[in-house]
Amino acid sequence: MNVAIVVAAGSGTRLGGNRPKQFLELGGIPIIIHALRQFERCPGINEIVTVLPAEETAGFSSQAKKFGLRKLSLVVAGGQTRAQSVQRGLAAITEAEIVAVHDGVRPFVTPAEIERVVQAARTSGAAVLVAPVADTIKEVTGNRIVRTVPRNNLRRALTPQCFRFEILKRAYEALDQTEADGIEVTDESFLVERLGVEIVAVEGSARNIKITREEDLALAETLLKSVVRGQ
Repeated sequence: MNVAIVVAAGSGTRLGGNRPKQFLELGGIPIIIHALRQFERCPGINEIVTVLPAEETAGFSSQAKKFGLRKLSLVVAGGQTRAQSVQRGLAAITEAEIVAVHDGVRPFVTPAEIERVVQAARTSGAAVLVAPVADTIKEVTGNRIVRTVPRNNLRRALTPQCFRFEILKRAYEALDQTEADGIEVTDESFLVERLGVEIVAVEGSARNIKITREEDLALAETLLKSVVRGQ
């Protein structure tokens, strides 16, 4: 059995407004629902655990069913950091082969992309969806450019990030100490890398954007229109 943890426990303050960004509507449907639908449509995912702000958990399962989300099995209250929210979602899983972790504000991942990362993790143990870096990257110290970083081997980490259950559990055993040491855990692969586990990069689409700012929401509206036209 393969389980997805869709993490949407943030406050979304950078986007402004009274509601967390994951509940803002995109084409009349909450962003989090768009993201969950992609996992609902992916044959390689059997169950979904959603991690939300504590005050948003009540009644979410009923709301999700109205949108045809039958794979949603648990709704969990998140922690103070993204990594702690993933940890809580992981703790709610008792059995799985592959665990896929996804940002709930990435509504444009496709079921085919999810399936490719799941299959890569099934073969190798760990896999992350990535996209090429389009901009020229500069290393800066203070306000001075030190050098231009060659980008041929650089990739942007996207989600989902997929791992064998036992690997991800082992990685998250180190979370409390890592955060206590003042180290920011930006994604799951960061902790898995520290185990020395080899992670496969699976090429994804640059359309798989993370909605964090107002301009991202405007871009998402445009992307949604192009998706609808392409159906």
